[in-house]
Amino acid sequence: MPQPTTRTRPTGHPGYSETLPREPESAATARRLVRSALAAWGLDDLTDDTVLIVSELVTNAVLHARRESVRVMVERITPGTVRVAVADFSRTLPDPCTPRDDDEDGRGLTLIAALAANWGTDERRWGKVVWAELEGCGD
Repeated sequence: MPQPTTRTRPTGHPGYSETLPREPESAATARRLVRSALAAWGLDDLTDDTVLIVSELVTNAVLHARRESVRVMVERITPGTVRVAVADFSRTLPDPCTPRDDDEDGRGLTLIAALAANWGTDERRWGKVVWAELEGCGD
């Protein structure tokens, strides 16, 4: 199993990332990565929302991406701001929809928009990175 990697960021805090198989079980691994990063940074107030968001991002990548893997990244971009992102090899951009009341899915991007301070998609030659930023009470 691949090990998470860390890299020092301009904020002086490491960023965490891990390449995961494009399968539903990877959402649990992504949640553990987020919990570990936020605990290391003392940003426990962001844990619940960030874990939910990374679950949605990984789930979307599992359902809609191509190839066998996705990359999950967690970065502390300012002392109180965390960016969680999922990179995949599909160039199809996320498309928020308005599900009917009896639909079982289709609310993930709406949920992300409600919980995150900001979110978006960065297009890449090989695919895309969908990210969300959350603001907490960092040092």
